[in-house]
Amino acid sequence: MKRRRERIRTSQTVQAAAKRLRQRQTPAEQALWQRLRRDQIGGLRIRRQHPLGPYVVDFYCAKCRLVIEIDGDIHRFRHRADCARSEWLEARGYHVIRFSNEQVLGQIDWVTTEIEKAVQDRLDEETSS
Repeated sequence: MKRRRERIRTSQTVQAAAKRLRQRQTPAEQALWQRLRRDQIGGLRIRRQHPLGPYVVDFYCAKCRLVIEIDGDIHRFRHRADCARSEWLEARGYHVIRFSNEQVLGQIDWVTTEIEKAVQDRLDEETSS
């Protein structure tokens, strides 16, 4: 029996923030988006700068409830906030994976492979439950 998914509502403020962030992507986000867009990962649609509750996540695959975050320099000082955000998302059934800007810009093939593995793991979990 499939688990019913809780719909997470977002405020208009968060939706507006997501729109602004889509218009101002970082170089790492732009590079990864070129690899994720147009169903390039397992034929699945991945959204960028997607609102989930009170947060805007960098990338999101609804089919497997996978959140992909790209951490820039600012995240070195936001570890506690990032952990709280990940805990909030994971408590609602999302799986969060994180990569640094440096990993995305310097090892894009490895990052893409790791995302493909995470997608497959999530899909396997869903079919086995």
